[in-house]
Amino acid sequence: MQIESLLVHGAVDGDVNTGAVNVPIYQTSTYKQEGLGNYKYEYSRTGNPTREALEKTIGALEGGYNGLAFASGMAALTAVLSLFKAGDRIILPDNLYGGTFRVVDKVFTRFDLRYTIVEPDDTEALKKELEKGDVVAVFIETPTNPLMDITDLEEVSSIAKNYGALVVVDNTFMSPYLQRPIEHGADIVVHSATKYIGGHSNTVAGLVVPKTRELWDRLQFIQNSTGGVLGPFDSFLLLTGLKTLAVRMDRHNENAKAVFDYLQKEPAVSKIYYTGDPLSKGYEVHNKQASGYGGMISFVVAEGYDHKVFVESLKLITLGESLGGVESLICHPATMTHAAIPAEIREKVGIVDTLLRLSVGIEKAEDLIEDLSMAFRKAKK
Repeated sequence: MQIESLLVHGAVDGDVNTGAVNVPIYQTSTYKQEGLGNYKYEYSRTGNPTREALEKTIGALEGGYNGLAFASGMAALTAVLSLFKAGDRIILPDNLYGGTFRVVDKVFTRFDLRYTIVEPDDTEALKKELEKGDVVAVFIETPTNPLMDITDLEEVSSIAKNYGALVVVDNTFMSPYLQRPIEHGADIVVHSATKYIGGHSNTVAGLVVPKTRELWDRLQFIQNSTGGVLGPFDSFLLLTGLKTLAVRMDRHNENAKAVFDYLQKEPAVSKIYYTGDPLSKGYEVHNKQASGYGGMISFVVAEGYDHKVFVESLKLITLGESLGGVESLICHPATMTHAAIPAEIREKVGIVDTLLRLSVGIEKAEDLIEDLSMAFRKAKK
């Protein structure tokens, strides 16, 4: 089955009990048992039919063993980090989502989980760290948030496997419609499903897809034991969002390309980060492992323009956290999504104070460009 059809029908197509086209919301905490030890579902923290349909669907979409659904992207990531023990070390990229850095740096280091920061494309530095023998996992964002750096999944996965390290990929920016990391060697895929998978800015959720049954068993034990599960109503919302993921992502792709073409000619912009830029360093690698460029663009506001006035002047595009919804959202990474990352690291990698991250929605592209143009004119000093 092609992915467009799988998105519409899911791994669980409707409800066998009633014939309902959509998987129902099983809003229950517990279940009637036929006898001692004789039951299909025991308790909704452990298993729920609505959540199970979502988990099976994301597992099928990513090509993994099965999926696991959590109450947020950070809950999903926390479960993955809980696979490791004190004294273990992980590799992080030098620019990544600020919340990921924060939970590792401020929470898991308290339990003696250590980390080292390595540039995503510096394979020699990666090998050097792996040779030390204590690295248990390599974390990848491709594209990275917010600078759109690309990592060669097959290359890094091959290197990591030589040293027995897991490869964990945050696939939030691409979604399984555009990129499936397990096909390129990854062991675990993580999503903030709040973003493109949900697609309508109406739920907070996280998803994990491991490649193997062994990893799924370990993660499911953590999910059940720690209890950060996704509720049935939010699971239903994600199942609904998945049905339109293909058509939404196609429109995101189309609109982002139009906005990129406009920004290239805009004197108020001094630098653009976009995976679809043929001149970008990771362009060829991205084309090898993904089937589209997504809806994310970051850009630096040029000297002579006030970035604060610019974002406050936008009318159609909303200043706010998050991304991946049908509406266009813009944020200021240095003070919003990446404020948890130390200033010296932000500056070193390019997350400067005049950098803005734009999640291009599915509005009419001409309206978005008009809004941007108007705000730039007002921002001119």
